[in-house]
Amino acid sequence: MTAPVCTSASAAAAPARQTLPHPRLAPAGTSLYPSFASYVRARHPALLRTARSLTANPSDAEDLLQTALAKTYVAWERIEDHRALDGYVRRALLNTRTSQWRRRRVDEFACDELPEPEPRPGADDPAERQALRDAMWRAILRLPARQRAMVVLRYYEDLSEAQTAELLGVSVGTVKSAVSRALGKLREDPELGLAH
Repeated sequence: MTAPVCTSASAAAAPARQTLPHPRLAPAGTSLYPSFASYVRARHPALLRTARSLTANPSDAEDLLQTALAKTYVAWERIEDHRALDGYVRRALLNTRTSQWRRRRVDEFACDELPEPEPRPGADDPAERQALRDAMWRAILRLPARQRAMVVLRYYEDLSEAQTAELLGVSVGTVKSAVSRALGKLREDPELGLAH
């Protein structure tokens, strides 16, 4: 892969590129490409954001960026226009990710019927569970603010009646009666009745 090279007059006017020693001639204990190291330090956060946009898993994004930077390091002497480094690394990111997609190709076979997993006994449908959760939250949002706060503290935050009373600055009896009324309203909520 070659990097874009600018051949305009402005490129000719730019300072000459530093000639880097051959790997075998570099003094022991020194970095062959000190400008590569400074480039990586300066641009790592932006390049990592690009890698994360190409893959959903943050660990995969870091691996992807490391691979692209390794490819850039190998080609460092051939990159004539160091103003185009970001573009070079981004292209390496994209090409590497594309290669990964191709390697993970999944064979697809046409069939008359879609294979559906057999329902496990006692297992409910995840879509129905989510629909019930959504209906429950809508019903809780319809409760008066004080009852809603008590229900959330008691059943979603798992606080005791005493902790709920202390947090809201009311008596335990107030919490008991308000939660009881709220649960009654939730039992009578038409949307929750339809969800069962």
